[in-house]
Amino acid sequence: MFKTYEKYIVKSFINKFFTISIIFFSLIVLLSVLEEISFFKNTDVNFILPYLITFLGAPITLFEIFPFIFLISTQFFFYDLFKKDELNLFKINGLSNLKIIKILSILSFAIGILTVLIFYNVASKLKFFYTDLKNQYTDGNKYLAVVTDSGLWLKDEINNSTLIIKATTIENDYLVDVLINEFDNNFNLTNTIQSNKVNIKNQLWVIDNPLITKKNVTDEETNQLVIQTNFNKEKIRTLFSNISTLHVLELFDLKKDYENLGYSSSEITQHLLSLFSTPFFYTILTLLSAIIMFNMSKKKSFFFQVIFGVSLSVIIYYINFIFNSLGVNGQIPLTASIFLPLVLISIVVFMGLIRINEK
Repeated sequence: MFKTYEKYIVKSFINKFFTISIIFFSLIVLLSVLEEISFFKNTDVNFILPYLITFLGAPITLFEIFPFIFLISTQFFFYDLFKKDELNLFKINGLSNLKIIKILSILSFAIGILTVLIFYNVASKLKFFYTDLKNQYTDGNKYLAVVTDSGLWLKDEINNSTLIIKATTIENDYLVDVLINEFDNNFNLTNTIQSNKVNIKNQLWVIDNPLITKKNVTDEETNQLVIQTNFNKEKIRTLFSNISTLHVLELFDLKKDYENLGYSSSEITQHLLSLFSTPFFYTILTLLSAIIMFNMSKKKSFFFQVIFGVSLSVIIYYINFIFNSLGVNGQIPLTASIFLPLVLISIVVFMGLIRINEK
């Protein structure tokens, strides 16, 4: 059974966490809806649509800033304790600073597990609906890319033709074992192109030794063929980069498909590692915020607390961003790109905990 003071601490922290989350969610919606209204301003759509897709996309953005919501929520939690002089009351009843921090860390870790298992998976599915709905009103709906067990599939609409392209693997700038089916506006097959290797470095694809079949007649005399497409190597990579629309199990499936295709799965691996480290990240930021609050003058104003919390969040964000970029670019191992910032912050936290009961 929970003791009375434990229930009070848990309830107070959760109230702060939900209040801060609602404030940030409202800011996300307010900023995003202006962008969506601008996007649809020249499109004949129901006036509700911009607001609908705003709410579909907002939860995944909220998930991305949860670490800083934990940091700021902890600040507000202790600000209230100091303001109401409840910390001294806890000490009189034998509750040490370390015990309070222990309760908050366990609570943060538990919330972290729930956000990954439940909130993230729901938010990613809503993000998928957001992307799918918005793509219906963009030129991007004319082409798509899908990775399956059989390889890479591309659909492209260009020059009044539709191309359905299938490749077994990607090697550097080349698609390997390629089959291209070209259809007219009525979706009648006009010709088929087969090749062992196609250079996709830019949108003018260079097809080596193509076998061109038209009306059941195959031409093998052409050494090289150049065709115009909407795809190049970078665009294909970009189409695969929106992994926030996939829940955890789909990420594992996509990682497997990437590896079968010969495509780099480093971004997916990094994303999965980031998700698995999320509860630890929340816990460490809660500890860091608590230590800072215990060491900060209790006479500091409410405004100062908010500015300090936001500034610290920005610093930690850029530290994570730098390490993540180094990991994706292969300059440091992916595991190090995720866990090294956690280790550095943890060292600061453990140093701060040494004499925390004396504060």
